[in-house]
Amino acid sequence: MRAAVLCGGDGREREVSLRSGHAVCDALNESGIHAEYIDLHSMNEIDRVKDYDAVFIAMHGDWGEGGILQAKLNAMNIPYTGSGPNASALAMDKWKACEVFKREGIRIPKGILLPDDFNDAVSKLGSSIVVKPCSGGSTVGITIIKDATPQKLNDAYELARESYDGAVMAEEYISGREFTCAVWEHDGEVQALPVIEIVPHEGFYDYTNKYTAGATEYIVPAKVEAEIAECIADYAVRAHKSLGCSCYSRSDFRVDSEGHVYILEVNTAPGMTATSLVPKAAKAIGISMSEFVSEIMRMASCKP
Repeated sequence: MRAAVLCGGDGREREVSLRSGHAVCDALNESGIHAEYIDLHSMNEIDRVKDYDAVFIAMHGDWGEGGILQAKLNAMNIPYTGSGPNASALAMDKWKACEVFKREGIRIPKGILLPDDFNDAVSKLGSSIVVKPCSGGSTVGITIIKDATPQKLNDAYELARESYDGAVMAEEYISGREFTCAVWEHDGEVQALPVIEIVPHEGFYDYTNKYTAGATEYIVPAKVEAEIAECIADYAVRAHKSLGCSCYSRSDFRVDSEGHVYILEVNTAPGMTATSLVPKAAKAIGISMSEFVSEIMRMASCKP
């Protein structure tokens, strides 16, 4: 197999995507798959992959993760890793994804779309509010407001709009612990990898804490009550299925002081850098990075 590892893009997550691409390319070559790294700056360059047998998508955010790239690869009849166009687009839109989760009985924080009457938003969501773009990732454009006022909400809304074009949502802030859980389709089933607890040394799990070595502690498997770990894993599997995801995904969660689990979002092309969460989860059950990505690549090559 001759595989192309697509990464880069032109969005706010470009640098992280480049790092994921390098890590995946090295791991695929280590596994025996001939992989080549392609920094794809725009969809105008997509013909660069036409002679490859399959594509590993290491793009994060924007058109690379949100369904546009996937639709083009479908049209070119080139197998690729991850979810198809519809599931990718649905997962990328956090508001629409949360509507699906709610219908499936997966607990979500209370939320509203902005702009709304900011006074009304405070009365609906309380004094602690998270404002974020509906699309995008890596916590770009997110603001956590602890003493919400209409002016603070407006400022957070403007920041989110500057970060990504499109809709902005506000959610009640769930005070508590942060967890993540990756799933992959293995042996014909969607299986959860070990739950990870995320503990930043300072502040919340923002862009800096995500991608600065040593800034965050990752506890894997998470030291949490079995019932909570089971609920997180169950939600991650159900979220993956309900959005129509394929291959693998990673879901993020908050757990409040009473042990209630809330899903925040699903990532269909999660980070694969040295500090990323999916490789950590796989390693916890004895699966190396090279073994994991080669299996993901094998699944892609089997797509019709």
